[in-house]
Amino acid sequence: MPGVTERSRIVIRDIESISELRHVELLEKEVWGCEDLDTVPLTLLAAARESGGILIGAFDGSLLVGFAFGFVGQEKGEIVHHSHMLGVRRSHRSFNLGYELKLAQRDRALQQSITRMTWTFDPLQSLNAYFNFGKLGVVADNYKINFYGETTSSPLHQTGTDRLWVTWVLDSPRVKARVEQKSPSDLPEMDVTKLIRCSSANAPERASTIHDIGEVAAIEIPEDINSIERSEPYLARQWREETRRAFSDAIEAGLIVRDFVRRARDGQTVGVYILSRGNMKDF
Repeated sequence: MPGVTERSRIVIRDIESISELRHVELLEKEVWGCEDLDTVPLTLLAAARESGGILIGAFDGSLLVGFAFGFVGQEKGEIVHHSHMLGVRRSHRSFNLGYELKLAQRDRALQQSITRMTWTFDPLQSLNAYFNFGKLGVVADNYKINFYGETTSSPLHQTGTDRLWVTWVLDSPRVKARVEQKSPSDLPEMDVTKLIRCSSANAPERASTIHDIGEVAAIEIPEDINSIERSEPYLARQWREETRRAFSDAIEAGLIVRDFVRRARDGQTVGVYILSRGNMKDF
């Protein structure tokens, strides 16, 4: 099987040489389609790595096909590791390398006695949401509006750069269960109050207000926001505005984003964020 043979060549290891750092710059532009000014430069990568940052690559032979980069930070008086970028070359996205790079980051951080990792992602990207919440077990209580500005040179940032700021508690029972694939979700299907519902036409519908919810709420998103951005940019912007309002209101009201599941409904697949009242320390 060619796929198995090819995968067996891929090695996950620390990025070390200056030439490998240069390849990270090139892969950034390939993955995100950004211009030079929006690329993290070699000089910063080298300095961050030398001062405790984590820079890990996936190598197919001598070819860099994926990387994860993060640096040490402080949040609420606690030392954390902030994972700033993770990218995989399109030709190698069928090998689960993003997951392996994330686990390698976790190992490196724990070796530094750091038990919390944070990062941001676009909450309209359902694949990333499932990866972060479903497979890794992150939680979130912070929504950032246009975190990188209203737009960047990347074609992926045409509806703004809103982000969920997620926390990965590296040594928690929840995370251990997720990464060991013992618990894909700690929330079975349930009837919860929906703040946003995805209509049959893939449009956002306000189903309830924040004042109507109890202990648990849900925010639905479309399965593929990227195709909506290409075909109906106005509808994509509407999704941004409606989910921005829903997440912001819910988090301000004390809810935590704790999970993400996929649901099939009338021939349509939607993504569902599950939010509940609680304390981040519970996770």
